[in-house]
Order: sequence, then structure tokens, then C-alpha cells
Amino acid sequence: MFKNKVTDVFFDLDHTLWDFDKNSAHTFQKIFIDQKINVELNDFLKVYVPANLKFWKLYREEKITKEELRYQRLKSVFDEMKYPATDDIIHVLSEEYINHLSSFNSLFPNTIEVLDYLRPNYKLHIITNGFQEVQEKKLRNSGIHGFFDQIIDSEMAGVKKPNPIIFNLALNKAGAKPERSLMIGDSLEADILGAKSLGFHTIHFNAHRENSHDLAPIIYDLEEIKSFL
Repeated sequence: MFKNKVTDVFFDLDHTLWDFDKNSAHTFQKIFIDQKINVELNDFLKVYVPANLKFWKLYREEKITKEELRYQRLKSVFDEMKYPATDDIIHVLSEEYINHLSSFNSLFPNTIEVLDYLRPNYKLHIITNGFQEVQEKKLRNSGIHGFFDQIIDSEMAGVKKPNPIIFNLALNKAGAKPERSLMIGDSLEADILGAKSLGFHTIHFNAHRENSHDLAPIIYDLEEIKSFL
């Protein structure tokens, strides 16, 4: 479908290549044991996962700072669970979470296989809203850093997807044209609509099992990318 149109493939990282939910769960399991936090992990995650997505949306929209994101996503969950976590404990957990998150390295099925398949014929890049120091560790520790020519993050760009500035920065660094570029990501708002507004081709990796739509081709397994490229 895109085979003769595309020279550069841009990927989101979290929830697209790097299995954020699985790695996040392992991280919380470790730091709760280390800090003697007596909550049932599955009960915590049921509240935390949607709360994290909500606060990331606020962060993406420049409505809260990085520090507020890291604090509020934990504070709100402990409050809802009526667990007596002090501010000191929340700040410790927030720091420990960031310190240990990149030491767990589960990728989505077929990530390495698809990157190996694409690399001979396309330049591969990352555009991520994640924090620079954390994303770099995730890429290196999971063994996929070497696949990518350019790695653009929101701290480098000064804005977050879907802001066109970050996509234009990525295009400039990659020496790519939007009509010859493909963006693959899990977020309809940040990845798909953001990239489409500049003229990218797009593929929605529907990691969150959202409703079907006609905004972009939808895939549920990264291996399906092979049918497009």
C-alpha cells in the first residue's frame, strides 16, 4: 500500500514498540516490595492505567508540568484507593519508578522481526513524547536503539505530539518529506492526527483496542506492517 511511496518510517515508542503497560506493572511490583507498600498490584493497576493516560493527556496539552504528571498520577490513585500514602512516599515512589522503569524491557510481539524486515529498505526513526533520559535507556536496554537513524523526543522539540513543531523537527533531522514518510503509533490524537495534519501516511497500532475508525489503516499486531511495506 505504501511500498513505493515511503522512504522514512517514524515510530512512536511507548505502547507501540515498547510494551509500556507490562514493563510498568513489573516496575510497580518491584518498588512496592522495596518500599513496603501494602496494596494489591492488580487493584492498583486497574485505577492507575486510566489515570496515567488521563494525566499524560493533560501533560501533552501543556496543562500540567512533568513534575505534576509524575506526582498526580500516583497521588490520585492512592486517594481513590484510600491508601494512606504521604507526599514523601509518593515522591520516593515517583523517583524509584523512573529509576527502574527502563530496566524492564518487554517489547510488543514481532518488534525485532519487523524492524529487521524494514531496515534494509527504509530509514527508521522514533518520535516520542516521553522524557529524554528515560526513552534513551528504554531503547538501549531493550536492544532496539541501533535500528533508528533519528530519535526525536518532546523535551528536545520543546513541544509534544500532536504539535506540528515536533513532526517538522523530525522531518528536518531525518531529511525526509512528509509525503514520503509513514508514522506508526498507538495514539489517534498524538500520532495519527498529528502526523496526518502535516501530510504523513499513517498506520494506527490499536494497542488499546479502541473503536474502529477510518482515520488510518488499523493494525493489532506489528507483523501486519509487512502487508503495507
